[in-house]
Amino acid sequence: MDDRPIREAAAAICVREGGSGAPEVLVVQRSAESRFLPGYVSFPGGAIEPGDADRAMRWFADARHAQRAAAVRELVEEVGLAVTAAGIVSAGGLDPVDADPPGPAALGEVCHWVAPPEVPVRFDARYFVVRAEPAREPVVDGREVSRAWWIAPKDLLAGWSDGEHKLYWPTWFTFDRLAACSSASDIFALRFETRDPTAVEEATMPRHVMEQVS
Repeated sequence: MDDRPIREAAAAICVREGGSGAPEVLVVQRSAESRFLPGYVSFPGGAIEPGDADRAMRWFADARHAQRAAAVRELVEEVGLAVTAAGIVSAGGLDPVDADPPGPAALGEVCHWVAPPEVPVRFDARYFVVRAEPAREPVVDGREVSRAWWIAPKDLLAGWSDGEHKLYWPTWFTFDRLAACSSASDIFALRFETRDPTAVEEATMPRHVMEQVS
């Protein structure tokens, strides 16, 4: 029996219409000093902190939205963007969220990942989609995140295929679903069931996709 705790976590999938007509999402590259998946490309996000339940009560009037609150907090901390009722804004802290909190619908749940027992760090993560219009440019924290940029999901997967990026399985699978969307509206409506990799995928995909390696 696996008695290790499963950490609750959250990620924000910020979406905007790209200049070429294809939707773009905001991605980050974890710094070499990151506690989890250093050097990997992912969405802004991280584990729930003790104050997130209180933030969920303030922002969403329900502590059960703690993972949504974590996604909002992590977005501010990692890339300087805050989700408010008026939209996404540049911010150096959580004051804009406290002043004008978004409703739960502003962060629609796209998918829910629960890490299997065999992985070194277990997590229970919910991914939320956020409308990022008008477009805002990220400002990275320089600690957990070393780089952040907007990119079309198909282009990100093409870079991964060429060996430019490391993607952990949940991120790769999520991008595979995002790449099938032809517009930002399609991504906002996207909901899908997660799954573990098949034996063929485990045997043929790069090792870094399947293991939490640096």
